[in-house]
Amino acid sequence: MEHIVLFIIGLIGSFFSGLLGIGGAIINYPLLLYVPVWFNVDSFSAKEVADISIFQVFFSSLAGVLAYRFQTKDEGPVVHKRLVMNMGISILVGSLIGSLSSNYLPNETINIVYGVLAIIAVILMLFPNHGEKKHFNIAQIRFNPWIAAACAFLVGIASGIVGAGGAFMLIPIMLTVLKIPTRVTVASSLAIVFISAVGGMTGKIAAGGIPFWPTLFVVIGSLLGAPLGSFVSRRLNVKYLRVCLAVLIAATAIKIWVDILT
Repeated sequence: MEHIVLFIIGLIGSFFSGLLGIGGAIINYPLLLYVPVWFNVDSFSAKEVADISIFQVFFSSLAGVLAYRFQTKDEGPVVHKRLVMNMGISILVGSLIGSLSSNYLPNETINIVYGVLAIIAVILMLFPNHGEKKHFNIAQIRFNPWIAAACAFLVGIASGIVGAGGAFMLIPIMLTVLKIPTRVTVASSLAIVFISAVGGMTGKIAAGGIPFWPTLFVVIGSLLGAPLGSFVSRRLNVKYLRVCLAVLIAATAIKIWVDILT
């Protein structure tokens, strides 16, 4: 029963990974924290949840980015390679630092970091942006490389602590601060998240103590869900992707803070 529950959790989280360009941790973190307890199959600490989540993020983002790699439209590929390189290097360093430092933090602190990140992401989603723009020429997209790198580094530190890839912060930043179109943001963020997961996973492995079997079944579910989410996303209007993401982050933020404050 435990393995079935963990498989479904991985499947759900990775489906949203492919659908919305997130690593899945924004969903899997609370699911792993609460759902196994509801079914009386297991109980994971915040540190264990972070360990499992980063592996799920790694494999689901890998599956998702491979699916987007072959996606092209009339306006060209949706993955912005220069943006991925710029933010990827910075978030790799940041996530490694955050992942290593999380080993010295208490469980409650990790939950608080997650709650703060979720609230910031919701606030960013409220600002007007150019994310709904459907038609674009990827060669003409411009962004400030210094701002992009700095934002990715800070997101990497925070997401490394909670075992996330950071996409639930990256996407609002890319849409509102860097003014990147939604389709480019969704696809490019998966590649950036994958790089972030490499740094985070390296730190977790170095620390040791990763629950092997729970991680394995979550990863198996994630490998199936991410391609399905990518397939569905190509058939949705881009404005609905943003609405879904805002609702998703808001619901998670409310839940985690209710538990922190009670």
